[in-house]
Amino acid sequence: MGNSYELLTLFADGGLMMYPLVLCSLIAVGVIIAKAWTLWVAHRDTVEVIEQVEEAAMAGRLDEAAKIAADTPGPAAAILLAGLRRLQTRRLNEGELEQAVSTTGTIELGFLERGLVILATIANVAPLMGFLGTVAGMILAFASIESAGDVDPSLVAGGIKVALLTTAAGLTIAIPVNIGYNFFVTRIDKLIVDMEQSTQKILNIAWDLEREGKLQVISK
Repeated sequence: MGNSYELLTLFADGGLMMYPLVLCSLIAVGVIIAKAWTLWVAHRDTVEVIEQVEEAAMAGRLDEAAKIAADTPGPAAAILLAGLRRLQTRRLNEGELEQAVSTTGTIELGFLERGLVILATIANVAPLMGFLGTVAGMILAFASIESAGDVDPSLVAGGIKVALLTTAAGLTIAIPVNIGYNFFVTRIDKLIVDMEQSTQKILNIAWDLEREGKLQVISK
């Protein structure tokens, strides 16, 4: 109870700039939770789905392979599904398969990067809001000195407190948000590797099917 009271007191002493800072922190927490869940689900079954799809496709069970890919969430499975749907026709125009998986990969990458701009913006803006609160606090301190005509520590303490609180709040928000942003970028880089592996896998499947005479590629 005492800690809650102290936090509320600090929030009130920080002035108006604390409201947008708290809003930024709430948005950042929501985005981080959603992003962590999304990226975990996207990477969870990547290795298994690639192996299962390859096994079914090479056995000629393209419908089963497509169903496996469709039932698995994630960008790697989406690329496999896009390629398998083309392979199910047994007839492909030259370059059609590559174009299909490339387009799907671009769409999936855009989905994976969704929300990162929000985190990057908060990580950059929160310290600036804190510094703005610092400037406002110093202005209040000097205004108090001006109106009193005397330098009294008790007069400037309130303004300096506002300055320090908003700066601390801005940095407290920006540091973990920046760490989260960099972590998600690293995870997305790993998912891009997964997408490249699935792209190469579906191309290998197509080449093998063509070599066995189970797939016809029509030159343009």
